[in-house]
Amino acid sequence: MRISIKLKFSLFLAGLLLLTVFVLSLLILQGIERNQRAQSEGLLAQQADTANVYFEQSIMEQSNKVPQTFLENNGVAFGKQLELISGQPVVLYDWSGAVIGRRAAAPPSGSIKRTLAYALENKIAYLVEGESMYYLTPLRAGGEQVGVVQFYYSLRDHKDFYKEIKRLFIYIGAGVFVLSFLLAYLFFNSFALSIIKLNDTVSRIREGQFAAPDMKRRDEIGELGAGIAAMSERIMATMRDKDEEREKLALAVRKLSELDRQQKEFIGNVTHEFKTPLTSIKAYLDLLDMYPDDEELLATAKTHIAGETQRLYEMVEKVLQLSAMEKYDFEYNKEKLEVRGTIESVLHSLKGKMEKFGLVLETDLHEAYIEADKDYMNIVLANLLDNAIKYNKTDGRICISNFVRDNEVVIEISDTGIGVPDEVADKIFEAFYTVDRNRAREHGGAGLGLSLAKRYAETQGGSISIVKSDNNGTTFRMTFRAQSR
Repeated sequence: MRISIKLKFSLFLAGLLLLTVFVLSLLILQGIERNQRAQSEGLLAQQADTANVYFEQSIMEQSNKVPQTFLENNGVAFGKQLELISGQPVVLYDWSGAVIGRRAAAPPSGSIKRTLAYALENKIAYLVEGESMYYLTPLRAGGEQVGVVQFYYSLRDHKDFYKEIKRLFIYIGAGVFVLSFLLAYLFFNSFALSIIKLNDTVSRIREGQFAAPDMKRRDEIGELGAGIAAMSERIMATMRDKDEEREKLALAVRKLSELDRQQKEFIGNVTHEFKTPLTSIKAYLDLLDMYPDDEELLATAKTHIAGETQRLYEMVEKVLQLSAMEKYDFEYNKEKLEVRGTIESVLHSLKGKMEKFGLVLETDLHEAYIEADKDYMNIVLANLLDNAIKYNKTDGRICISNFVRDNEVVIEISDTGIGVPDEVADKIFEAFYTVDRNRAREHGGAGLGLSLAKRYAETQGGSISIVKSDNNGTTFRMTFRAQSR
């Protein structure tokens, strides 16, 4: 069921005004009631103090100054005097709760007895029934309670005043509600009409009739109307420019063709890189067939065949990893890693290879934490360090450090190798790209290590870049979001 926005505005406004008038009236009436009760209790408290003072004075005037005896002998007269002084009916009770003064318009016995029992414990108590208040206060002499004084107070005037104020609130509240509702309705009606106009415009646009709403407001609704007008113009412009969209579609097709070409080129590179070690292996096998008794050739062939086989194995493994990353959505086993320990573990596994090439290792490692998959993080570090070993100079150095900056963990790996020319710095992370192809083949490289490192780092939320590269070597930098300890 569709409900008009004008009706919603009206119902909400009426409910809000009624709630406001009701809450305001309730708070004021409660305040008046509390004030009346406080005045009554204050007046009766003064009467109670007067009664106690008069009681002590009356005892002092007697030769026998025993309070209980005075109440037994002069209780009726004392009660009458209290009525004259206070101008209110008074009832006296002794220490046991027995009436010793005359009773004046008492409430039901059950109620007065419960209240009297409380007052006999040397406490002030009062009972309100209808338009009457019964105020019971201890009667003391010398600091000790000897009885109870009961004052009667009429609440009729208070009740009449309260009813009159309540009636005024009803009349005034009704008038304020009607007047406020009319004024607010006229104000909100302009909003409702503007929204209805915008809705009609949107309906026409949905049907293909592009028109701008005529809004002359300087508020959010006016801005919305201007936005709808701009949207309508944009739709018309889009329809006029559909030929350009066709061209964009054609461009997308060309890009897909380029991707297909790159895929074929990737396959060609893989085939070429695989062919090189296979050709070398086949050549040595042919030589062994020709000279099976040549011991020196046999030793040389074993060494080269083993090296080319290992190179081929590493290439197959990296190509499979690279291919898997492009095809599958891994569920990484991410955990909080301590960077220094992870780096030291990878360095330990590559220690023998660095010693083989006579490289000096320099470290500046600090405690830091990141969130990453441990296995893939080891692959990233191993590939970068392996690259620094392969392309380093004899007796060169490898420096690795880490630090925390701007809530990021930064890892830098520097070498004293051949460097990367500026014109190819943006290509070294491409699969099968090598700066020095002959040296890469000499050390078993196929241009896949940096490509794998970059992709693995990015899947862990990090990044890899070259920050320096010249004849003195190259520095790679990795950054990851830092985690708390």
